[in-house]
Amino acid sequence: MTSPQQSAPTPTSDQAATAIRKARGALSRYRFLAILTGVMLLVLCVELFFKYVVPVDVVVDYMGWVPFAHGWIYVVYLVTVLDLWAKMRWGFGRLATMVFAGVVPVMSFVLEKKVHREADAKLGALAERYAVHG
Repeated sequence: MTSPQQSAPTPTSDQAATAIRKARGALSRYRFLAILTGVMLLVLCVELFFKYVVPVDVVVDYMGWVPFAHGWIYVVYLVTVLDLWAKMRWGFGRLATMVFAGVVPVMSFVLEKKVHREADAKLGALAERYAVHG
């Protein structure tokens, strides 16, 4: 007979290695998309500046694609945010912060550094705990 307070099964070293590998992949995808989203947001700000503040038709004509590109890149960024958030098992506050980082200029660069540092430390500790190498 099992006790009602039976603990969850401890993952094996192979299961931990697989989970860590998947989380590192999600972290790499997130890093790439965070930087790309941040760059596109800055380009969008430049486009809006030349469209509304200092109207320069030549610049606006060549940069009309920027809002659409940023929008679709942001959608892909959201998918990578959700993937990393789920794999790292972070709280909703972290999720909201990561989501907003894609729409606040420069915030994605700052947050990407922090998220990478914390995720790398957490994954390193898990690798050490389960004796996972590589």
